[in-house]
Amino acid sequence: MITLTRLNGKQFTLNAIYIEQVEAFPDTTITLTNGKKFVVRESVEDVMSLVETFYRNISVLGLRREAEGSDVERQ
Repeated sequence: MITLTRLNGKQFTLNAIYIEQVEAFPDTTITLTNGKKFVVRESVEDVMSLVETFYRNISVLGLRREAEGSDVERQ
């Protein structure tokens, strides 16, 4: 799960696995696989970074958490 901020300042958590698309219109709009949309304060780059960290934490990117800081060859 990633924590994001709605335009009204309220934070919420979102399961990043269901993110299909992230765009700037100019506000960052996240579209889920079910078509639901969220407009958030975070930039597209910030959302992408949060998603990448989430994927690493659940080992979706093939890099174990304890190996992140080491010189492990990435596959």
